[in-house]
Amino acid sequence: MSIKIVTDSTADLSPELINRYSIEIIPLSVYFGDQVYLDGKDLDPFNFLEKVKTSPIFPKTGQATPADFLELFRRLLDQGHEILYVGLSSGLSGTVSSASLAAQELSGAPIAIVDSKNLSMGIGILALHGAEMAQNGIPLKEIAEQLNKMVPRIKTSFIVDSMDFLYKGGRLSRTQAFIGNVLQIHPRIEVINGKLVLAEKFRGSKTKANARLIEWATENKELLHPRWISVTHCHADESAEFIADELRKMNLAQEVVITRAGAVISSHCGPGTVGILFIEKDS
Repeated sequence: MSIKIVTDSTADLSPELINRYSIEIIPLSVYFGDQVYLDGKDLDPFNFLEKVKTSPIFPKTGQATPADFLELFRRLLDQGHEILYVGLSSGLSGTVSSASLAAQELSGAPIAIVDSKNLSMGIGILALHGAEMAQNGIPLKEIAEQLNKMVPRIKTSFIVDSMDFLYKGGRLSRTQAFIGNVLQIHPRIEVINGKLVLAEKFRGSKTKANARLIEWATENKELLHPRWISVTHCHADESAEFIADELRKMNLAQEVVITRAGAVISSHCGPGTVGILFIEKDS
């Protein structure tokens, strides 16, 4: 039996990486009032931005359901696959719980579930490591064990261009968002223990904020795992290209990839966001 890697749309993997490793993606949902869209299927990063610009309603997001996972898991099992699901942090969504309930319904089936305790390419890089282990013939249980050991070593940080989406998503007060925007404050968000934490606030240009993001990622270069680094962004192409070029010049990883945030992640961070995501070596 072959091992099929499954993750959800919040992993923000690029189409090229999804195709390269034949990864299955289960979509989360985005709601504009009564209208429901599947992340990555009904809404890609580009038409999501257009929808945000034209809709008077701020988007809300919803988790994948146990029924969604049951349908996918049954199809993959019928095709003769073992399944490894790597999902969005349980501290941010109930999606991993939905996957676990579906696996319980299929008791005895070869399904392993890994809570990334992260988001975006923090999930994606774990899925990529899992895919390469599967290609190398490592058994399902051992892959899951190795990925769970990697979870605490994932490093994720984003610079947010505007505080509006953090405010509308309930992460900041109206006053904090207003003052932040007026003073041109760019917060740096980190994922700590599966949740979003405001790590720093920068006042001034986006260029300075991008430089600080690179500094954060490379403070201990010797600790970076040499396989993958991701620069993930929400309509911040120029910043993403600049940051990726700088990281490539340092020869820190075999692949420094650029990916776009999908509709769910973009609903919470907003256009102009750019982040660096990687895994540290096992000490």
